[in-house]
Amino acid sequence: MSAGKGAGVATIKDVAERAGVAPSTVSYVLSGSRKISEETRRTVRAAIAELGYHPRASARTLRSARSDVLVLAVPREPGKYRAVDGRFAIEISDAARGHGYDVLMMTDPDGVGGLRRIAGSGLADAAILMAVQEADPRVAALRELGFPAALLGHGDDRHEREVSRVDLDWEAAVALAVRATAARGHRRIAFLASAEHEIADRRGYALHGLAGARAAAEGTGTDVVIEESPSDPERLRALLRRLLGGERAPTALVVQYLTPLPHLLDEVARLGPRIPEQLAVVPVGSIPDDPVCRALPRIELPVSRMSAAVVQLAVEAIGTGTRTRTAARADASVAAGTGTVAGHELIPPRLAAEPAIPPPAPHGPTRTGAP
Repeated sequence: MSAGKGAGVATIKDVAERAGVAPSTVSYVLSGSRKISEETRRTVRAAIAELGYHPRASARTLRSARSDVLVLAVPREPGKYRAVDGRFAIEISDAARGHGYDVLMMTDPDGVGGLRRIAGSGLADAAILMAVQEADPRVAALRELGFPAALLGHGDDRHEREVSRVDLDWEAAVALAVRATAARGHRRIAFLASAEHEIADRRGYALHGLAGARAAAEGTGTDVVIEESPSDPERLRALLRRLLGGERAPTALVVQYLTPLPHLLDEVARLGPRIPEQLAVVPVGSIPDDPVCRALPRIELPVSRMSAAVVQLAVEAIGTGTRTRTAARADASVAAGTGTVAGHELIPPRLAAEPAIPPPAPHGPTRTGAP
């Protein structure tokens, strides 16, 4: 089949056959993601011209081997929505526009297959990965493809050494919230960690948050109860009834899973303890200007700073290949025994100045036997 014979729209396989190369070679010529000999490149481009082939990434890719697009990979399970993902998408799009890039959003729950398609088609010049897992398979896939990337989040340094990344220091953030709460006199604190499915998926922020709670509990000598947060509303209500109705009910809740926070606060009010007089609630990783969280002592997620930083890292990776200048410096420092990793920025957490964490009520929280 060829466009010249009127048999339909030419495909990448048609171009490969005409040029006498593999379809993957055509993809590499279009995307510029692999080094191809000049002779092969000329042959492929001649076949493209003869057949009138137009890849999905538009004619701009044919001219420059650049799409001026970043793909934002945000794994999303149907029915599970996080407002923070939408806020990051907007901020990253704004930051990318300042560098002359548009953003393509990909919500494939797995992500590996989608990233392979995008890298091979030339739809994007680099990837920004969110919801990074420990030993994230997307990182390994992009490394194999030689496709530039930057991570918004971090999982495990052993698997991410060659990829630049930026994140809130979640371990330090949760530890700060627990320690600051203990410093106000609270001796019974419940930490509601990330959602059970996020912990099961080995998401970096979830695992680092758990580590922070455990470290703070050991360091302060405070009675810290650690609970994974149910995503099911009824199970969350049952957990709150169990915690607040016990003999040693907590006087403070430190909360990392913030999606159901409004429902959590409604359920606490129904059960009896008044916030903040009888029960302190401290969210960790709240969206700036969130009206619910602004009334509470909190540690905010620096969304704008993180978004600007990860876009900058992605753009730098495009200019230098997946192994950035920072990565090269990292290899030298690792060889020297300093252990530095590539472009790894962990942003220190800050506890909001207002409102302050309240001290515990003189007689503790009001226990409830509400069904």
